[in-house]
Amino acid sequence: MPSSHASTSDSKPAASSGGVQSLERAFDLLERMADAGGEVGLSELSTSSGLPLPTIHRLMRTLVVCGYVRQQPNRRYALGPRLIRLGESSSRLLGTWARPYLARLVEETGETANMALLDGDEIVYVAQVPSKHSMRMFTEVGRRVLPHSTGVGKALLAHTPPEEVRALLARTGMPAATEKTITTPDDFLDALEQVRRVGYAVDDNEQEIGVRCLAVSVPNSPTSAAISISGPAGRVTEAATERIVPILQQAAKELSDALASNGSTG
Repeated sequence: MPSSHASTSDSKPAASSGGVQSLERAFDLLERMADAGGEVGLSELSTSSGLPLPTIHRLMRTLVVCGYVRQQPNRRYALGPRLIRLGESSSRLLGTWARPYLARLVEETGETANMALLDGDEIVYVAQVPSKHSMRMFTEVGRRVLPHSTGVGKALLAHTPPEEVRALLARTGMPAATEKTITTPDDFLDALEQVRRVGYAVDDNEQEIGVRCLAVSVPNSPTSAAISISGPAGRVTEAATERIVPILQQAAKELSDALASNGSTG
């Protein structure tokens, strides 16, 4: 999964005075491993974190015993299987936390609101609040789709390096869901450039004929996330787009701010 933020030794928060230092360091190492693609060597962790090798070795041994890290045959360390259950549970919670923001999107735009994550090479929908219109869009929570035919897919991949996008598309293929689906890597990269330029993504009848979706990424999300609205093309017009996009962007910012809060009570 592409990292949602850059990691440097200066970017991690300093240990809080009331925290347990070894616990904070262990979580810091797990995040650095995730930023590095899930597998690293001790020397890499030492360089990025600034911690001495003996300290890192001791923390990693504990994480290995607990199952949150595993040591590979090549002596490098990889994120462990016990993190999968935590990740699945937190993904469901992420959808729960997003629902109030999606509900407000429905109130302000009149269209169905969705939240989606990039999970491996696929898009997975983790939350939805349906429109109150009798004619409305419905996407089952938990549904998985390929990124190239969706607005949320474009929003999530817009800032991914082109070579990584090409590699993903090579793995998934680019099957046409409709006659308007983008089916070549060059055209998809052009679409991502458009997203970066205007600040939002569009699915214009590309996943389903008669349906338009507008999507934006959630900035600084702990995992790559996007929110969107979807509705009949007759309602989600170009004129409606000008009105809806600022509402989407504001909702994404507010959701980002809420996710960034550590929930501390003082």
